Amino acid sequence: MGALAVVGTQWGDEGKGKIVDLLARDADMVVRYQGGSNAGHTVVKGETTFVFHLVPSGILYRGTTCVIGNGVVVDPAALIEELDGLRAKGVRTEGNLFVSQAAHVIMPYHKAIEKASETQKGGRRIGTTGRGIGPAYVDKMARIGIRMGDLLDPPYFRQKLEDNVAETNALLQALYHAPGFHAEKIFQEYLRYAERLRSMIVDTGLLVDKAITKGKRVLLEGAQGTHLDVDHGTYPYVTSSSASAGGACTGVGIGPTVIDAVLGVAKAYTTRVGSGPFPTELSNEVGAMLQKQGNEFGATTGRARRCGWYDAVLVRCAVRVNGLTSLAITKLDVLDHLDEIRTCTGYKFKGRRLDEIPQEMAILSACNPVYETWPGWKRSTTGITAYRALPVEARRYLARLEELAECPIDLVSTGSKREQTIVLRNPLLQSRRRSGARPVA
Repeated sequence: MGALAVVGTQWGDEGKGKIVDLLARDADMVVRYQGGSNAGHTVVKGETTFVFHLVPSGILYRGTTCVIGNGVVVDPAALIEELDGLRAKGVRTEGNLFVSQAAHVIMPYHKAIEKASETQKGGRRIGTTGRGIGPAYVDKMARIGIRMGDLLDPPYFRQKLEDNVAETNALLQALYHAPGFHAEKIFQEYLRYAERLRSMIVDTGLLVDKAITKGKRVLLEGAQGTHLDVDHGTYPYVTSSSASAGGACTGVGIGPTVIDAVLGVAKAYTTRVGSGPFPTELSNEVGAMLQKQGNEFGATTGRARRCGWYDAVLVRCAVRVNGLTSLAITKLDVLDHLDEIRTCTGYKFKGRRLDEIPQEMAILSACNPVYETWPGWKRSTTGITAYRALPVEARRYLARLEELAECPIDLVSTGSKREQTIVLRNPLLQSRRRSGARPVA
């Protein structure tokens, strides 16, 4: 087969890290295609918890080649820190982790610009992580960015850096009255990073293409979620990259025809971090319970996630935008204690029903969810690995989610550990184009 892309269908934090880790067991290569160290993918292996920010989740399998694609913006210091943390836990990365020479580099001034901009926005702030992701992508689009390959050519790197620092210092002073940076200090610091990472920096587009041509199983790992995509998300409350399946092509350097299937990951409820509209948000004891039971705190920032009922409108849109061939439902076990469970099937705006997510944020912010109510199962589903072992109410709930999405469910996560998963079908081991829902009940 070709490649399988794994994307989030909500506002990120859907549990993609665990799903990618599970599938990576059968993958020859795992490729991260967008975002930066603002991502946080949590994987539990045995009694050890790993949080990945830049390194693909497949690194826990020694025989799996891991790649950071050109669509990712790389903070070298954060990458080295992550590599050292993995080594301390007994995970080897030498020889099986590669970074695109075309991936753009996050510089110290990117972080300063982002933090100053967010502070100045006050109540209109987007809710960024302050890690310089957005400004790094701005420089990329402005064609003044510094790429990983540039770090290996010191004279060229120095000239680009000096030009950028001069322009940035003027910007920081004029707009934010903030101190500037010294180009030479950054230059020496990043030369040390380059020396440490030198052996990893290659033409990863060629590397991935060769793997696909040889018939290898390639897994494409996205960060964030569809509704944080810079084009298709709830703009402007989005990330700065293409988090949808289309970003896998540009973020890796492959054509769309080699992506054989797209797996969308969705929580059995909905969460969101930071600002932006959230129609099904629960500001009550149920929302607090979901937050506590689901441990809904950001793996990268530690920020509490806003929680609400499952929103089928969001997921249905993600099916369309990504061309999803199947779904993975995560954190089903978080709903175990509820007497009843609600599912949003549409929105109401000024007395009119909407079955698709409106693109105008003023309208979306004013929408009220239209709910269906389902009986809870009031039994533990934690660790269940056989679909038929689920309570009948849980199976009916999953069947309804599948029906609303018009997309089949392949995987159901019933806990944080790798083995706590129901595998109905392994999307990496089969070739399937989108063909509509098939019942799982």
